[in-house]
Amino acid sequence: MTRTDPAPGTAPPPATAETRQPTTTAPTTGRLRSAWRAAHTPAAGVPRWARTAAFAVPLIVLPSGLWRLQIAFGDYGIGFGERAYIVFLSVLSEVVAFAAVGLVATWGERFPRWMPGLRGRRVPTPAAVIPATLGAVLLTVLWTSFFATQLAGVTLRGEPIPAIFPTRAGGRPAAIFYLCYLPLLLWGPLLGAVTYAYHRRRRNH
Repeated sequence: MTRTDPAPGTAPPPATAETRQPTTTAPTTGRLRSAWRAAHTPAAGVPRWARTAAFAVPLIVLPSGLWRLQIAFGDYGIGFGERAYIVFLSVLSEVVAFAAVGLVATWGERFPRWMPGLRGRRVPTPAAVIPATLGAVLLTVLWTSFFATQLAGVTLRGEPIPAIFPTRAGGRPAAIFYLCYLPLLLWGPLLGAVTYAYHRRRRNH
């Protein structure tokens, strides 16, 4: 028997911080927290209103994505290809919406470390301002036109809205649809405002 062996008939000593086996949860959680902080750390000189507007963009896009996902995974008689397209569109919309955060975060001024060949370099101001400005204009026109045509009872192509569409069905389905999609009217204007703040900040530095 060695000095570290427990005496016969006695319970082994409780595990301590030194003897407890490490788990994989802590490192994973730590990496996720680090990635979250890196993605949301504001750049120097960002106005509070711009930071609030940028963080609001992914949130106003989220309800419409959730509405589409319940179509994709619900019993609506659509095929696998249509379901996959709806899921892809919803995820893509949220990723594009999150790009607005880059206009107020540090990774919008310097390329992040995970981008080989560009890591640490300054992001050229036009490379961010031009796509963001075009996106803001396009989104404003798109969603304004969408709701204008909905009120007129036609699609963006000028065709009559199908009777099964929520806005034609009325009642609770229409209310839920508008509740999820009306916030998209703010996507373009908010992105435009954040882009203006980004351009002004980078020009002064």
